[in-house]
This record gives sequence, structure tokens and C-alpha cells, in this order.
Amino acid sequence: MATRLNPYLSFDGDAKQAMEFYRDVFGGTLATHTYGEYGADQDGAHADRIMHALLETRAGLTLMGADARPGMEHAPGNAYAVSLSGDDDAELRGYWEKLSSGSTVEVPLEKQMWGDVFGMCRDRFGVSWMVNITAPQD
Repeated sequence: MATRLNPYLSFDGDAKQAMEFYRDVFGGTLATHTYGEYGADQDGAHADRIMHALLETRAGLTLMGADARPGMEHAPGNAYAVSLSGDDDAELRGYWEKLSSGSTVEVPLEKQMWGDVFGMCRDRFGVSWMVNITAPQD
């Protein structure tokens, strides 16, 4: 397997719902494992929370996520965003429509000064997404 770089998102008890949402957005295969499956939850309070989730799509996208470990504070940040970019207008607009539905749109998906179509939103799970559709080259 080639080395790859992909986002790993942290959630506070809603990782399963979030990763299922992203599967609905991007398609692909989702594998989830709970803290309970691996005996990583001593008191049983977090047994059903996600210890590790992996979403892989036919388009080559990979997204990982998990609920915060038992005893760890979940502190979502604003120092990151997941960026989707490319030149497949229909594909990227389809992702945007699903990601931005019910989200806080920070930058509407529209043509920008650099010539590309770009939008930014924070989805219902607090994750920031940037979508950039590259302008056709003449």
C-alpha cells in the first residue's frame, strides 16, 4: 500500500452518525469498531462509541474518525478544514450539496477571484469543509 495522508476526525459520541453521513455524501465502504469490541471501555459507559472508523471510496478518498477516548476531553478546534478539490464539477457540486445541507455556510459555493468555484461550510458535526472546483484551463 502506498503512503497516504488523510483526515482523522474526533467526535464526542456521534462518530457513528457522522461517519455514516460522510458515507452517504461520498459513497464507499465504511468499517467501524467500538471501544466495547476491543475491551477498551472498563466501566461500559462508552462501549458503543466508535474507537476507529474508516471510510474508503472508489474515487480514492479516505476519511477516518473516532469518538474521544474514555476519560479524554473532546475539544473540537477551528484550526483545520477538510478540503475537496478537483475539476469534476458534477461530483464536487454533489458533495457540496450534501455537506452544506443543514450546515453553516461560511462561503457560498461560487466563482472566486482566482477563477475557481469555491465554498466553505461547517457541517452539523462541527467539521469545516472546503470545496474547490478548478476552473477549466484554456
